[in-house]
Amino acid sequence: MKPLIKTVPALLGGLSFFTAAHAQQESKRPNIIFILADDMGYGDLACYGNKVVKTPNIDKLASDGIRFTNCYAGSAISSPSRCSLLTGKHTGHTTIRDNFCKAGGLPGLKGTNPIRRMHLLPNDTTIATVLGSAGYRTCLVNKWHQDGFNPGAGPLDRGFDEFYGWLISTENSNTPYYYPALRFYNRDLKVIPENKNNKRGIHDSDLSVNESIDFIDRNKSNPFFLYLAFDVPHEPYFINSLEPYTNSSLSDTGKLYASLITHTDEAIGRLIDHLEKTGLRDNTIIIFASDNGGAVMAPLEELNCNAGFRGRKGILYEGGIKVPFIVNYPKHIKGGQTMKNLIYFPDVMPTLADYAHAKLPQHIDGISIKALLDGKKQDTDNRVFYWEFPGNQVAVRKGDWKIVSVKKGTKLELYNITKDPYEKTNLAEKYPEVLKDLEKEIKKSHVASPNWPIEGE
Repeated sequence: MKPLIKTVPALLGGLSFFTAAHAQQESKRPNIIFILADDMGYGDLACYGNKVVKTPNIDKLASDGIRFTNCYAGSAISSPSRCSLLTGKHTGHTTIRDNFCKAGGLPGLKGTNPIRRMHLLPNDTTIATVLGSAGYRTCLVNKWHQDGFNPGAGPLDRGFDEFYGWLISTENSNTPYYYPALRFYNRDLKVIPENKNNKRGIHDSDLSVNESIDFIDRNKSNPFFLYLAFDVPHEPYFINSLEPYTNSSLSDTGKLYASLITHTDEAIGRLIDHLEKTGLRDNTIIIFASDNGGAVMAPLEELNCNAGFRGRKGILYEGGIKVPFIVNYPKHIKGGQTMKNLIYFPDVMPTLADYAHAKLPQHIDGISIKALLDGKKQDTDNRVFYWEFPGNQVAVRKGDWKIVSVKKGTKLELYNITKDPYEKTNLAEKYPEVLKDLEKEIKKSHVASPNWPIEGE
C-alpha cells in the first residue's frame, strides 16, 4: 500500500499540470490577419456569385468560415473607409471623410492639380494601438492611405510596430503601380531590385505576401495582428500574365482585371499554406473584405463586379458600400455559414479587441460581433448605420430601411433594402413618416469637421 500512497500525489500533480496546460491552450489569444482588397466589388468573387473570376483560396476561407451578405464598408471611397475601419467610427465622426478635403489638411498635388488631403491625427486611436496595448505585435503591409500629404502620419506614428509598403505623402514609393521600384521598410525607403529601371520582376501582391510571411516568422512566438492591404484590383490594371484568362472571350480590361484578382488569390493561398506549415493556422483569425465597391474603370457590366447593385465606388448606393466580408477561424468558428446580419467596418475594432482582451477607446460607433461569430444570437440590425461625403452625399440605414442622397441639393430617397436591395423603387412619398424618422438620424450622427465645412456650420 505504501507505494500506492506515494503514487496518488504524483498522479494528481500530473493531472494538475495537464489541466493547467490545457487551460492555457484554451485561453490563448488568436493571431489576427485582416486582408483588405482595394475597389473589389461585392460580385467579384466566385463565393459571392461571380461566374468568371477564379478565386479558390478566398472561396475556401468562405466555405470553411462565415460569409456575410450584408456587410457595409466605412465609406464608398478609400481613405474614409479605411479610417472608419481603423478607428471604429462612422464618417460622421471620423477625422478623414473623403480622399480630398475642402479646407484644412495639407496642400499637395494630384498629378498637376492642386488639392488638399487630411491625415489621421495623433489622438486617433487605431486598431493597432488597441491591440498593441494588449501585447500584440502589429504590422501593416502595403497600402496605408491615412497620411494625406503628411509623412509624419505614417503607420509607425499611429500604432503599428512594423510597416512595409507605400505612402501617399511619398508618391514614388508606389511607382510604377503594381511593380514598385521603391518601398518603405519601416521608415527607410528601399530599392526593390527586381523592379529597378522599369523592370516588372515582382508583383505588388507577391511582394506583400513575402513581407507578411517574414513578419509572421519573426513574431510567431507572440500574438500578432497583420493588416494586409492589397492594391488589387484598383486601376491602373498591370500584370505580366493574363493566365488563366489569356484565351477567354473577355475584353482586354476584363482579362487584366480578372487576372489581378486571381493572381492575388493565389498569393493569399501561399500565405495560408505558410500558416499551415508553421502550425499557426488553427489559432489565426483571417478576415477578408474590400474597402468599397467596384470602380467606374472596372468592367462593371462584363464581370458583374457589383452584383447588380445600384451605384459604384464613390456613390452611397449599395454598389458603392456593400462589400464582401469573410471570417475564418478554424476549430473556433463553425464553417459553411452564410449570415444576413447587418454589420459594417466600425464593428471590426471592438470585435478584434474582444478576441484580444483589449481595452477600447471611448466614443466609437461600432459594436463587437464576437457573440455572433461564436454562434450565439445577436441583434446587429436594429441600430443606425451612417455614411457621409461632406456636403454632397449622405445615407442612413436602420433595419429594412435606407435613406440616401447622392447629389447636393437633391431630396432624400427612401428604400426598403430588404425587399428592394437594388434600390429601384423610391418610397419617400409613400412612407413620409419613415423618411422623417431616419432624417433625424443625420443630425444626430453628423459632427462638424473643420476640414469639410458644410454650409451653415
